[in-house]
Amino acid sequence: MGLLAPQIPDRCRMTKDQSRRRGRDKVPFNRPGLVGAEADYVGQALAAHKIGPGGRFSRACQDWLGAAFGVPLALPTGSCTAALEIAAILLDLGPGDEVIMPSFGYPSTANAVVRTGATPVFVDVEPATMNIDPGAAEAAITARSRAIVPIHYGGVPADMDRLSAIAARHGLALVEDAANAFLSTHRGRRCGTMGALGCFSFHETKAVHCGQGGALLVNDPALAPRAEIVLEKGTDRRVFIRGEVDRYTWKDIGSSYALDDIRAAYLLGQLEASDRITRARVACWQRYRDGLASLAAAGRIALPEPPADCTVNGMIFWLKAADGAERDRLIAALAAAGVQSVFHYIPLHSADAGRRFGRFHGADAVTSADAARLVRLPMYHGLDQVDRIVGLIGDFFAAA
Repeated sequence: MGLLAPQIPDRCRMTKDQSRRRGRDKVPFNRPGLVGAEADYVGQALAAHKIGPGGRFSRACQDWLGAAFGVPLALPTGSCTAALEIAAILLDLGPGDEVIMPSFGYPSTANAVVRTGATPVFVDVEPATMNIDPGAAEAAITARSRAIVPIHYGGVPADMDRLSAIAARHGLALVEDAANAFLSTHRGRRCGTMGALGCFSFHETKAVHCGQGGALLVNDPALAPRAEIVLEKGTDRRVFIRGEVDRYTWKDIGSSYALDDIRAAYLLGQLEASDRITRARVACWQRYRDGLASLAAAGRIALPEPPADCTVNGMIFWLKAADGAERDRLIAALAAAGVQSVFHYIPLHSADAGRRFGRFHGADAVTSADAARLVRLPMYHGLDQVDRIVGLIGDFFAAA
């Protein structure tokens, strides 16, 4: 597993004096922060009296994303949910179609499929990463299958080489849910650029954020013209703004998917600081892993095991307790010490809507059991209490 920055600043360490002072401090699970020019840019957007979509900062975010990822078209959206919905529309999904995805994921991935009338087919994940099991995905393919949607959980890339080969072999589209994986890479390629379409989240819980936002990377040039239309409520308004037509009109289905300029202004400040944000998070991610390695070696917990040919972005750090009961006791013990930790996720196939709208294919060998014992630890830019949190976890297992 590679890291984004081999030279890691000492942000996550505390001196003994700092540790004593912070001993009773509350540590939230997440804390959105101002890192660069966000406030200044928002002020400029307000002063320009252009706060809806399509303004200066919306265009700047689009340009930044297009250049950073080297894609034909990058569209800032109001959320990753919006990006996923646009992707589903561009694939022309409909009743009778099936889309394969991991059951361990957020409902937006499945919702985008369900809204078209298609069926999400849930499959198992691999325990080392909690990413989709490529073998399980291929076994789920039927004559109705149209696409595979891997989720790069926690910023660790899924096995895109195997998934790309499977998709090509069966003539399926590959859409990356890269909500967690902004700036993560797989064999030197950035997540979001390896499928026909890639979807990012800039929700406040993400490493790079704007309160709520997202982006769609259109990697297949043939999909770009229609993507612009779907983004703009099904109209060719963007073509009109560029002066390519003398009026704009309704062309296709779509919705208000574009990102407004206020959030785009905030996002641009984050994008410009994104390398710095990511390096700091990776430092904390590695500090957690190093500090908890002895517990993992002793078999007390399991830790993420990213493949050697990828880089992570420090989006999420998780551990797995022995079972759900131990997981709950650990969360309670950390809460008692002022540290907020959470579980993640309820498997989609076991949810009410998952049973109603989708189905699970194959054996549930990992998803349900591991989801029930997974704990997410605090992670945000500026976190400086990793040592304390690691110590609290060590104390918990020593007492147990």
